[in-house]
Amino acid sequence: MTASTPRTAGVAAGTPGDYFTRMYAHQPDPWQLAHRWYEHRKYALTLAALPQQQYCSAFEPGCSVGVLSAQLAERCQTLLACDREEPALAQARKRLAGLANVTLQHRLLPGDWPEGRFDLVVLSELLYYFAADDSARLLDLAVESLEPAGTLLLVHWRPAVAEHAQSGDAVHRQARAHPGLVRIAGHDEPDFLLDVFVRSDASLPPHRLSVAALEGLR
Repeated sequence: MTASTPRTAGVAAGTPGDYFTRMYAHQPDPWQLAHRWYEHRKYALTLAALPQQQYCSAFEPGCSVGVLSAQLAERCQTLLACDREEPALAQARKRLAGLANVTLQHRLLPGDWPEGRFDLVVLSELLYYFAADDSARLLDLAVESLEPAGTLLLVHWRPAVAEHAQSGDAVHRQARAHPGLVRIAGHDEPDFLLDVFVRSDASLPPHRLSVAALEGLR
């Protein structure tokens, strides 16, 4: 496992669940999400890539210790974040204490996907822990839970990691091929991939694919 290998996820198949338990047994933030410049820069790019300034209801599965969650909370009226590991959630609760718009829950995915609709779903460093069938199911669940023209953001580490069930490139190819998604932005570098999608809809007006058009600039 590389030093920058990203964070936790709920696992039904793929990476064994006890892998995450072992990681958190040794240190509270095993991937140093709160301290690495790599992570700070990646989160800044993640937030900058979101096409809307504010979202009504967001979902972030695999939130780990809540570093990205705290930043997403500033852009969302409500944020539901979850993780499979209680030690991670304990750290997240401390970090997010006082943020009334954030709800933290223990969930195992994909079987425990929440009910309700979201206009933003963030799958950050998550899908490569799942076998291809389960990552496809998670993408289906994300699309089904999105409001029309809602945003789905994916970001994943690219270099090979023994504990990952798939590569970051593989899960982004899977998302790009999903018939329910339209890709509107992306960022590609050796370390990670970032893709922004909106839920496709036959009645989706072209201006919903353009941030400039939404601002009246074109």
